[in-house]
Amino acid sequence: MPHKTVIVGGGAGGLGAAGGVKAARPDAEVVVYTEFEDVAYSPCGIPYVHGKEIDAFEKLFLATKEAYVEAGIDVHYQSRVSAIDPKARTVTVEGRGAVSYDTLVLATGFDYADPGVPGGDLEGLYYVKNIRAAMEWDKVLDSVERAVVVHATPLGVEMTTSLAHRGIETHLIDPHPWPLAEMADPDIMAPVEESWRELGVHAHFNTTLKRFIGQGRVSAVDTSDGEIPCDLVVVATHKVPNAGLAAAAGLEIGSTGGIVVDERMATSAPGVFAVGDCTEIPHGLTRVPLQGLTGSHAYAQGKAGGTNAGGGSRTYRAVYVPWGTPAGKWVIGGASFGETTATALGIPYVLGQAQGISRARYYPGVKPVKVKLLAEPGSLRLIGAQMVGQEGIKERADFLATAVRFGLTLHDLGTMENVYSPAIGALNEPIAMAANNGLDELRRAGKL
Repeated sequence: MPHKTVIVGGGAGGLGAAGGVKAARPDAEVVVYTEFEDVAYSPCGIPYVHGKEIDAFEKLFLATKEAYVEAGIDVHYQSRVSAIDPKARTVTVEGRGAVSYDTLVLATGFDYADPGVPGGDLEGLYYVKNIRAAMEWDKVLDSVERAVVVHATPLGVEMTTSLAHRGIETHLIDPHPWPLAEMADPDIMAPVEESWRELGVHAHFNTTLKRFIGQGRVSAVDTSDGEIPCDLVVVATHKVPNAGLAAAAGLEIGSTGGIVVDERMATSAPGVFAVGDCTEIPHGLTRVPLQGLTGSHAYAQGKAGGTNAGGGSRTYRAVYVPWGTPAGKWVIGGASFGETTATALGIPYVLGQAQGISRARYYPGVKPVKVKLLAEPGSLRLIGAQMVGQEGIKERADFLATAVRFGLTLHDLGTMENVYSPAIGALNEPIAMAANNGLDELRRAGKL
């Protein structure tokens, strides 16, 4: 009998795992169970279809269903796994009963945190996740005049911008004093807030949700700042791990609610691996467990977990979290953490920052780029970074996360080489400018 790996979940982590198993053991039997009608599409792209930046949901699919058949991956759609038994090495599939496995990969993803207020059963509350549901909601948006987005999480920020782009009067409510307050600094988000005002967005910060109002269907939200009439509510509360199957089977669950895994993505149960949003992964510097990372993280974890489930060898390291997203007319991003998180964790830092440009000053389309670097006092080793601009943020975030991982210092970054070509890069790289400004500040203070 060939080796059999069962995978629960068909997102980036699950299909990444399927590919990993096949790469390690081409003759393996790989069976994927998903509750949904599709696998391996990009839910991260859904807000951009709603905002009309992408013209069709079909473009979000990675491959056709036939492609998975041709690859030898047996996908069972609309199939719910209700239990796992690590000792018997079986999963229970509703309508099919017990299914055996040699190795198991859990890629069960995330759920949105329950808002925890009355009215949660009303129609008109949109949780952005499933692409088929998104297609139907997109038709609803054609008749929506006023919408409320609950919480300025990464998804909330994206949906706020997308709804405004669509011409819908958009209200954003969040209990924090600025958007993305748990990960981004206020000075980084200030340009975003200004651009939202230009788009007509009504932002309600320091505002808590009290209840959804309506008779059968939502017609308003009640907040600490009063009632807001609406036709639709996007519920963008923070992501929580969908780890119920693992917990019920006795697997170790961590402080975030995610499944605890080692560098092989192996769980506490022999032969069981877990990948993606259902897990927790340590931060490379602080070792604080993190949950709810990006699709690229989930896919890479899937590749590692799947390779090991197939008998190969691959590790997934602690994360330094490069991140970025469009917000209003800006792009924000960073690596590791910023001032807000460092302060909350009691991590000391010195700061270097600069306002630079993305191209030669005279080249058409030149955009501003603000870079802020956090370094460890004494060693001046980079420990975090945040940025806001309109181009080049993603590439800098990737580079800076690698710089944090390998211990580059402000001295290293201040003397970095950079591409200069008027159309794509300025003479002075904003990262180097920020590093040198930080060093100059330390010299002036007599600390260098």
